[in-house]
Amino acid sequence: MSAKTIADGVWPTMITPFAADGAIDYDALGALVDWYIGNGVTGLFAVCQSSEMFHLSLSERVSLSQACVRAAAGRVPVIASGHVSYALDDQIDEVRRIADTGVHAVVLISNRLAREYEDDEVFLRRLDRLVSALPDDLLLGFYECPFPYKRLVSPAVMRYGVESGRFGFLKDTSCSLPNMREKIRIASGSTFKLFNANAASLLESLRSGAAGYSGVMANFHPDLYVDLVANHRSNPERAERLQGFLGLASVIERQYYPVNAKYALSMEGLPLTTASRTRDPNGLTEAMKLEVEQMTAVAGGYRGEVG
Repeated sequence: MSAKTIADGVWPTMITPFAADGAIDYDALGALVDWYIGNGVTGLFAVCQSSEMFHLSLSERVSLSQACVRAAAGRVPVIASGHVSYALDDQIDEVRRIADTGVHAVVLISNRLAREYEDDEVFLRRLDRLVSALPDDLLLGFYECPFPYKRLVSPAVMRYGVESGRFGFLKDTSCSLPNMREKIRIASGSTFKLFNANAASLLESLRSGAAGYSGVMANFHPDLYVDLVANHRSNPERAERLQGFLGLASVIERQYYPVNAKYALSMEGLPLTTASRTRDPNGLTEAMKLEVEQMTAVAGGYRGEVG
């Protein structure tokens, strides 16, 4: 059992900056980490799907995790995944190697442990083998990653996480308040916390006991998520107005992510290109850029309100 826990708040799913030649741009990564921290986030979720981890080699995933820990320099904790392999032995190796980079926790991808047609019995058997092969003090998490298919954490798996004492983080992508509330109920009284990835349901999930936000929109305006999570109880009227904007703005995720996020970050003055391994950056049209620019301008108005 790990003595570490995950703090409530906002955990951005980090993007990976790439240079024009396709290599990871570590200088830009350092500037990006500073930007997240400057916007008040609680911690960083590195080497995830937003990081294009399925298009990174194992050595790149390890190097990226190390670089994020080094750039954060203890200012905020870093958690990471990089859990992309199919074979269980390969998964054990990659999780151990990510853990050795000094991250606060390693996040497991829920669809890696069973095929879409396999049931919880298969999932839990493989999960138990994986967890048993890892250091006892390694804090773990789950991410309901939509690629290559979305496998939600079931009540049985949630109970395993609670009873094992090994899990502290769940990035929930169910987009379903009843589903989230059931998971929160099962984890009640434990240190296993649910972080909602869905912006539209964020406020209601916080009111239901969610610990915070971990999603792609923290690559656009993380400070607004920080304010909502921190102050939704003390200033409920402002929280309602802010939620209305955040939910609507989140549709930009369906536009041309992660290229549009890289464009938005370049507008913040960060030294990022729109280079990506998952999408052709030339696919970000002029109209799409205008949409990002206009959303950013509106976010600035809410930023002035929350201070």
